[in-house]
Amino acid sequence: MLPNVPDSEKIRIKLDRRGLSQKDDSIKEKKKSIEDFYNVGKRYVTDYNVEIRLDKKTGKMYQEKCITKSIDTSASGMLVEISDPDIKLSLGEVYWLKFKILPGSMPEGFESMIKIKAKVVRMEDAASNRGKLVAFQYEETLLEYFQKRRWRYSISFSSLLIFITVAFIMLMRAENIIYFRYNKFLYLYSIIAAVFLLSRYLFGALYRDVPINPNFTPGVSIIIPCFNEEEWISRTIMSCMNQDYPIDKIEVIVVDDCSNDDSLEKIRETMDKMVNEGQRFKIGERLKLVVQEKNEGKRAALVAGAEIAKHELVVFVDSDSFLEPTAIKNLIQPFQDQKMGGVTGRTDVENKYTNIITKMQAVRYYVAFRIMKAAESYFDAVTCLSGPISCYRKDLVLKYKEEWLNQKFLGHPATFGDDRSMTNFILRTHRTSYQDNAICHTIVPSDQKVFLKQQMRWKRSWLRESLIASKFIWRKEPFMFSLFYMGLIVPIAAPIVVVYNLIIIPITQSIFPTTFLTGLLLMALLMSFVDLFFRKSSIWIFGFIFCLYYEFILLWQMPIAWVTFWKSTWGTRMTPEDINAINRKKNRWSKEKKEVE
Repeated sequence: MLPNVPDSEKIRIKLDRRGLSQKDDSIKEKKKSIEDFYNVGKRYVTDYNVEIRLDKKTGKMYQEKCITKSIDTSASGMLVEISDPDIKLSLGEVYWLKFKILPGSMPEGFESMIKIKAKVVRMEDAASNRGKLVAFQYEETLLEYFQKRRWRYSISFSSLLIFITVAFIMLMRAENIIYFRYNKFLYLYSIIAAVFLLSRYLFGALYRDVPINPNFTPGVSIIIPCFNEEEWISRTIMSCMNQDYPIDKIEVIVVDDCSNDDSLEKIRETMDKMVNEGQRFKIGERLKLVVQEKNEGKRAALVAGAEIAKHELVVFVDSDSFLEPTAIKNLIQPFQDQKMGGVTGRTDVENKYTNIITKMQAVRYYVAFRIMKAAESYFDAVTCLSGPISCYRKDLVLKYKEEWLNQKFLGHPATFGDDRSMTNFILRTHRTSYQDNAICHTIVPSDQKVFLKQQMRWKRSWLRESLIASKFIWRKEPFMFSLFYMGLIVPIAAPIVVVYNLIIIPITQSIFPTTFLTGLLLMALLMSFVDLFFRKSSIWIFGFIFCLYYEFILLWQMPIAWVTFWKSTWGTRMTPEDINAINRKKNRWSKEKKEVE
């Protein structure tokens, strides 16, 4: 259950033994990160068709061809089940394996057709008594296989496309400067938008993580607020406990905010199971449960956890987010700087292959974190420490807890946007940062209706907190606050600019908006090409689709947010504010019905 937790007996090693069995000192000579081999042997349950051929070539033909099924796959080898008794394989013999890694069955970027040499290292009878289990070890890891083949071409291809796209964008903005006097408002907006976006990509590319200092291990308390999350809460708890971090310096506090589903039962079941099976890791001392007497909201749950946390740093983790085993170790590194008040990690989409909606979000999430937050981190001023995984100094959280809990905007309680709100409190006096190697995975909406409600809530909180941040962000580094104000102007003015370009100009001047549409498509392509460069994934094109979806659908939520950003309902879950809103609407309908009657 806890394969990555350090043990006092020193039985385990941190690195993957199967992965390292193929390596030697040449790893350092090749300047490859040991982290690349950390999960080489991590197994993924699979059900591929696998073609096996003996490694004795006669032109392009092989002997002893057979088709079988994989049981599990890793970057270092594969386990297959052979049910046909006529198929004879020999221990120690080298064979060619040909199979297709399906999207979602292994990490993003691995989906591809594979043809690789592998040696039989183990054979045993299958439990089903239908044949034999045969374990193959690849002659090179899949990481090396892809680096020599598809990933190398993906990087070259995407680099060229990024260069061409940026060149065209800059050329178009130069044209805006030349013809600026003919339409000052439109061309000024285009120049500001281009400077804002291209500078984000530039500083995002320059960003580097704070490296791990093995001697820096401050105490960490992970707080998980839970409200009606029975499906995912167990996995979240286990991922938070399964951290490669000294066990005497990390604890997990689960706060159930009066859930009305089976979340509390799931929490207790998980805790009991972990306590019984993890006594050597002091689970009973490090895993705690707080049950709120009534539903008070996410902020109250987080504060309740922070108040009983015994360590100096508190990490807030959403109840549908799952941490990588090295997430905490990476997340806390910037706190070596005493002026660092908060740090966020990278959030990847866990259910990215569900449908088009989730694929679009997967690309959007990656670029938003790896580029946009990384660019802000370059100036130590990340404007939103995200809810799925963020770390704060506990004394700062407790210092601002009353203002945070009782925050109101235009007389209405601020019940969402808690991550941006706390970030604003921290940013007033401290620095904030981003760690790309502190990775968590989260579940995103796969239903368009739910997705649109989530986006509306985010736009309202973004507008509210951006207006608040604008009052003090000017004290930060000059280039940073300039980018901040550009980032505030561009989305707010975007609906006006789109209407002007796509409707007013074509009607009044009979001109097709070729330049505007070309600029839009280039910006959309840039997002996709950047995702391809970093992720080498097959879903990179959905970044382009997301930009079009944003321009023609999500963009028009912004004007609605202008006039409704005081609302405090979530829209995607039944919080007290949502229930009150529904009751008010029912009462209004009943009153109107009576008046009609």
